[in-house]
Amino acid sequence: MSVIVSFEEYSFKYSGTTFYALRNINLDIYRGDFILLTGPSGCGKSTLLRSINGLIPHFYEGEYTGRVIVMGHEVSKSSTYELSRYVGMVFQDPENQLFSSTVEREIAFGLENLGLSKEEMRRRVDNVLQILKIENLRHKSPYELSGGQQQKVAIASIMVMEPEILILDEPTANLDPLSALELFELLARLNREMNITIVIVEHRLELITSFINRVLLMDRGRIVADGAPEEVFLERTSKLLGIGVPKVINVYLQLRNRGIEMDRPPRKPEELAVQVRRLLQRRSSK
Repeated sequence: MSVIVSFEEYSFKYSGTTFYALRNINLDIYRGDFILLTGPSGCGKSTLLRSINGLIPHFYEGEYTGRVIVMGHEVSKSSTYELSRYVGMVFQDPENQLFSSTVEREIAFGLENLGLSKEEMRRRVDNVLQILKIENLRHKSPYELSGGQQQKVAIASIMVMEPEILILDEPTANLDPLSALELFELLARLNREMNITIVIVEHRLELITSFINRVLLMDRGRIVADGAPEEVFLERTSKLLGIGVPKVINVYLQLRNRGIEMDRPPRKPEELAVQVRRLLQRRSSK
């Protein structure tokens, strides 16, 4: 796998503060990664995202050391316009990103600034509407939509630019659990079918764990754990930071503490149920 984002001895302190929001970050993100970025409040998650798309240091002033390289471009030496060709960002509240009169115009807005032909713009808009399965929303106003639909439109407005990397900062904060699950399923499909690299800050660990391939756990500006979900959530570090672990991992741990060994740590309830069923069948056959 190729490295498409690299942090090299990177630190950042916001102007007017006395502490580093990020400290000595060394991190490689690979093409096709689906990364969950988690940790206690104030640990530096949003700052890490802003450092990928160029908001830091171009819009947020502060003390910047080390390097962040995105698709071969050093962020501090590249404009946010240039970086937007590779990185798209979706924020917590989609209403802050939506301002056009219709969904179609909202999605096409960014393309107009690229100077594309009408035919190419139409092709891209039609394609992203189909991929996200929101063709029926084309002529509706973004403000008439549900929170989940608005978030899909916000993602569509980014995806139409054909970015290599999609970063999301707590996109389900205002969504109900079903809408959040639908969003995670959509992101997993984009990651799987289009090989888009995704980095997401999210607290609904129970819902997202089965879709991701990697967890970055942060604390006080540092990355303290980096690995597969079951590996990170089984470490004592996650408990000490108070972020909790998915319920299926908790069940696995409780069973293991009682001497009941299972095949592997489950990522979702269905996997746990299958393993428990096999365990019971093996015991009943003895």
